[in-house]
Amino acid sequence: MSGPAAFPDRDTTAAKLSSFGEADQAFIKLLMENPEQDENLMDGLYRHLDFASEARFLNSLKLETLGAWLGSAAPARLQMRLLEAARSSQHPAYQAFKAGLTKSGGLQKAYPTA
Repeated sequence: MSGPAAFPDRDTTAAKLSSFGEADQAFIKLLMENPEQDENLMDGLYRHLDFASEARFLNSLKLETLGAWLGSAAPARLQMRLLEAARSSQHPAYQAFKAGLTKSGGLQKAYPTA
């Protein structure tokens, strides 16, 4: 007997991160509330960043905004994983996401210095 099917799948999550309207933000917040959905969220984020890095036009402002929003909205348990995702490539798409993530200060809030 296999486990339940992963919902949402990485393509659905990537599409929500790509369009990123108010309804999509609510969807992503709902995913972040449930620790069991962390893998689906991260898979979708990697998929979205991969699509952005392969696109003909790089919308770095949108990626930076996404990084800032995720950094400020994500719970502490996800902050390190988000930073790992941002650092996983030297492509400008990943760098724009990392810039927004860094500006949000989410990692510093999750792990304050002593």
